[in-house]
Order: sequence, then structure tokens, then C-alpha cells
Amino acid sequence: MSGKALNIGDQFPNFTADTSEGRIDFYDWMQDSWAILFSHPADYTPVCTTELARVAALVPEFHRRGVKPIALSCDNVESHKGWIEDIKSFGKLSSFDYPIIADDKRELALKFNMLDKDEINAEGIPLTCRAVFVVDDKKKLRLSILYPATTGRNFDEILRVIDSLQLTQTKSVATPADWKQGGKCMVLPTVKTEDVPKLFPDGIETIELPSGKGYLRITPQP
Repeated sequence: MSGKALNIGDQFPNFTADTSEGRIDFYDWMQDSWAILFSHPADYTPVCTTELARVAALVPEFHRRGVKPIALSCDNVESHKGWIEDIKSFGKLSSFDYPIIADDKRELALKFNMLDKDEINAEGIPLTCRAVFVVDDKKKLRLSILYPATTGRNFDEILRVIDSLQLTQTKSVATPADWKQGGKCMVLPTVKTEDVPKLFPDGIETIELPSGKGYLRITPQP
């Protein structure tokens, strides 16, 4: 039986697991950082290899944002260690600097509702889908995305969302469609007009709309 579905803002459950870098307690491993946990259908599979190589290349970008990456795949540690050599070769990587969780018994896949019922392995067991969980430094779930096993993830998009999450956590803004770091932001509707000069010293622009309602307020990224 699968676990309870996690919603944005829920406390992300702690767990212990064997990984390619030894046994970890997830909270202890995170310490005061954010984390991104992303799952994979299986070792030695083509799309997964491209994804783990991409994340390995992006480790400095994740660390610059205070985010620790960790992968999960439904095979054992020894399999992971062999697969890492393929990943390094494919990605032309000199090192592989994040752990891969061994979930060969599907315990975490069930706990976090990661199984893809439409993708079955040779033994007739559902594969793990491509789940993405971003957990903040308070151990709260901030982002959850589920991709089917056949579709590789866009990690540039995931970094973009992390940038938005971290910006909007401390500033009274939201980020519009297709926003990127440094782009203009939207002033939250909850910000009162009299508070604008204090919160947004660079000023705001209110977009005129047919409704006459001044809710589209744009400001440079704080």
C-alpha cells in the first residue's frame, strides 16, 4: 500500500537509507540546507543516465543555492556504484559528487507515491516514476513534480523554480510566467499601496486593464 500523498507545505518525512556514499539519515544529511530528491526507474537505463550526468554537472549550481541533490533508484548500492562509472563516462565527468539512494525493495518509492503503474519491469513490478521533491531548510516540501518514466526532466527549469522559491520566501513578490533570475516580478496583491515605497524603493508599474482593477503591479527583482 502506498503512503500518503505529500502536499506543498507538508513536513517532508525523515528516513534512513543505504546510498552510494554509505547509510544516511535524511535530516542529518541535509543539515541546514535545502535538498532536491529525484527518483529514477532503474540503473543502467538511458534517460536516467542523461539525467544523473546533468545533475552531476550542475552540482555547483545547486550548492550555490544552498541545495543538496540526492537521487533514488530501485537497485542496490553495488549496482549504483557500477552505474556511476557509466554516468561519469557519458557526462565526461571527473567526479560524481552526490549520493544515489538504494531502494531495491521499493520501500521509499511506496512511501512517497513514486511508482508508475504504467511502467512495468521484467518481473512485472512497477517502476519508479521520475519524481522531484524540493525540501527547504525547515524540512517542508516546497515543490513536487511527477514525470512519466519515458520523459527526462528539465533541470534548468528546476533550478529556475528554486530561484523563485528562495526569492519569494523573503520578498513580497511572485514570479510571472517564464520568469528567470533577474527578471521583473509581480507585487503580491496583499501588499498595500501605502507600503509600496518602503518595500519597493525602485518603484512599481501598474498595468492598465479593461477591468480597471490595478492588480498587475510589476517591479524590478528585489
